[in-house]
Parts: sequence; structure tokens; C-alpha cells
Amino acid sequence: MSQILLKNGYILTMDQNDQVYDGGDVLIENDVIKAVGLVAPSLVKPDAEVVQLNGNYVLPGFVNTHVHTSQQISRGVGDDVDFKTWLHDRMWPYESNMTEEDSYISTLMCCLELIKSGVTSFAEPGGQFVSGMVRGVREAGIRAKLAKSVMDCGDGLPKIWQRTAEQELDQQVEDLKRFDGSADGRIRIWFGLRTIFNDTDDLIVKTKALADEYGVGVHMHVAEAKSEVEYTQQVYGEPTVTHLHKLGVLDKNLLAVHTVWLTNEEVELFKRYDVKVSHNPASAMRVLGFAKIPRMLKEGICVSIGTDGASSSNRMDMVDEMWLTSLIHKGWRLDPTVVPSEDILRMATKNGARALLDDGVYGSLTPGMKADLIIIDPRGPSMMPVNDPIAALVTAMHSSNITCTMCDGKWIMRDRKILTLDEEAILDEACRRGAVIYKRAGITLPNRFPVMKM
Repeated sequence: MSQILLKNGYILTMDQNDQVYDGGDVLIENDVIKAVGLVAPSLVKPDAEVVQLNGNYVLPGFVNTHVHTSQQISRGVGDDVDFKTWLHDRMWPYESNMTEEDSYISTLMCCLELIKSGVTSFAEPGGQFVSGMVRGVREAGIRAKLAKSVMDCGDGLPKIWQRTAEQELDQQVEDLKRFDGSADGRIRIWFGLRTIFNDTDDLIVKTKALADEYGVGVHMHVAEAKSEVEYTQQVYGEPTVTHLHKLGVLDKNLLAVHTVWLTNEEVELFKRYDVKVSHNPASAMRVLGFAKIPRMLKEGICVSIGTDGASSSNRMDMVDEMWLTSLIHKGWRLDPTVVPSEDILRMATKNGARALLDDGVYGSLTPGMKADLIIIDPRGPSMMPVNDPIAALVTAMHSSNITCTMCDGKWIMRDRKILTLDEEAILDEACRRGAVIYKRAGITLPNRFPVMKM
């Protein structure tokens, strides 16, 4: 039995009451939190590892509820182009030319950035090689809900992706039976649906039935773009969420991503059926629009935060996403009081855990919960002086202030050094593979300024 005692910190529990302990302790035993706040000396073993926090913050690890690990080494592929060019001329050619080994390296690369920005759990909406993602996550030491990118229709799909609904469903069941619960339970396999553009009603309905049968979630891009709801209105005579409701898939195990183009009535449907939302502000600001996040929060909908993929937002940094979330809704509403910092911290921690159906497992520093946490050192010119200790975490903090990351009771970063992965080797290999895929896919990026090679 091993113990770690974190002493004298500013402890944000993010529990049911959002209790904060100034000068508090956290006692970790094996992979769970044993005590928080004032820890009785009798609980601490003589050989416990003691970490003096000196007033540094301790928070639950951040939960990134939407990140494409397979897109990490495609960073830059979608900059400054319209949505159709990004999807058909850049992203699909890139992804369809990836191998399982590419997916593995891309996942490792993504995990490096996630860990350094305080993420201990994430949800992958779907690449093509779940096996490659599993290898990467297992080695990185964090938690993940992994899914395949599932499509059985749509214009412009690369030939290698042209599969029937049954083929897609069979592959997902095979992945689930093979990998679900692996890495000491850190890895779960979910079902994925890319978009309503690329998923038939038959596939959507059968996916929901299988997710219910296996007790897992469904990860889907929903009402993402204006063109999407225009498409569903034309094809089905109703907008996306209304159509999904008619199909019977709105439920507590649906993780709906982006959700930019919802009507007020559809927001009410989300509330009624406890649909979970992943808000991706950076990606949305590029081409999608502004989701009704203030309204959703007011209605009590579980809204979490995701970064999306490196091909659409470039930064897999949850700290950046929290900061953007604090700004964009105030700006477009001209109301500085909406989406306050405390709401954003909930979105990034316990709401994220609830969105991934894990609210009884992690997401708060509560006895009995998994020891998934981060330590933040506010000292430095970007964050000090700390006059409002809660707002500072959202409006002033940078990911470089995060010094330590722990998942499942194990340190995976200490003093900004990743302990589970060889960072330099991954960076080199990821850059090499990214360039090869660009060439294989026939993608040429513009020369924005004249370059003279010396």
C-alpha cells in the first residue's frame, strides 16, 4: 500500500459544494483519494511520500471531452481555408492516408500536449485505428474514451472509407470486446458517429441500441455547422437535433459536440433527455459560430469543454480553451457577467467527468474518487498577483503554470517533465511522419512569404 500526502495547498475540491481548503492537504492511497482538507496524522503511513505545496493550487485533472488524437500530426492542414476545402481537400485526404502506426504516434504526440495542459481524461470522437490510439493512451498513462470515426454515406468519401452500416457496427463491437476496460480500466471504448452528413438513420439508430446494450456512450458531432442544419432541413424537413429526437437517440449517454446551431426548442430537448454537450470555442470561432452556452448552463445542461483536433484549432490546450470560453460569450452577448470563471472550472472538471459518464469515478477531489489531479504554481509575471484565486485560474493562468499531473494515483508529469513518455523521440518521429503523410496524400500548403533556403 503506497501513500502520497500533498500538504499545505489551495485545494479546489470541485465537490458537490465546490469546497475550497486554503492551507489544506490531500492524502492519496494507491489510486484513490483517502482524505481531503485537514488530514489526521493517524491516517498517514510512516513511509508516505510527502509533497510540500507551499500554497500551490491542487485541482482535479481537466477533462477534454472532444479531441481528435489522429489529427495531432496534421497540425496546420486547415489554416485559413473554407470548411469545404478543409474537409474534402485537406482533412479527408490526410486522415485516409494514415496508417495504424501513424495513429499511434499521433496519439502519443497528442497525449504529450494534453498532459502538459493538465488533462487526465479525454474523449476521442473517432479516428480510423482504435488499436493505435489504445497503444498510445496505455503508454501515456491517462484515461480515454476512444471511438472509431464512423461513416456509411456522404459525398466525397475516400474509397478506403466507403463502408456499410453493418461493417462499421461490426468493427466497433470488435474494438469494444478487444480493448474496453484495458490499461487497468483507464481505457473505455465508445461508439462514434461522425456527422449526420455521413451517417444514415439506420446506422444512427443501431449505434444507439448497441451503446445501450454495452453500457457506453455515443460521441457525435451535432448541429456543428450552418450547412449541416440546412442539409437536414432539406433532406428530413427538420433541423439536426429535432431529427435525432425523432430517431430516439437523444439520451444521457449521447455526447453532442459543438451544438452551435440549436433552436431554443432543441436546447429544451437536450435538457429533457440529459444530453451532454462538449463546447469547443476555438474550433467554433474559426468557421462554425457561437453556441448558446449561457442558455444551456442556465437550463442546467451538462456542458463540458473540448479542444477539437489540431487540424481545426491547432492547440490541444485546455487552459487556452477555458480562457476563450470566458471571453467569447461575453463578447457576442455584450454581457461581462455570463459564463463566469467558476462555471468554466466546473465545465473543465466535474462536468467533463459527468459528460463521459464518469462522475462517480473522478472529476472532484473527494474521498473514494480516483486520484486524478494537477498541481498549479501561480508564481510568475503572467499570473501574479493573485487577487481573485478562482478567476486567476481561468483568466490569467497558462498551461506552463501546471507543474504536476497525476492520473490513477501515479505521477505522469513532475516539474513539467513527462514521466511516462520519451518526449523528444516522439516529437522527432511525429514531425517525420506528418511530412510523409502530406506527401502521400498530395497536399501542398501555400508559401505565405518568399523563402530563401541557405
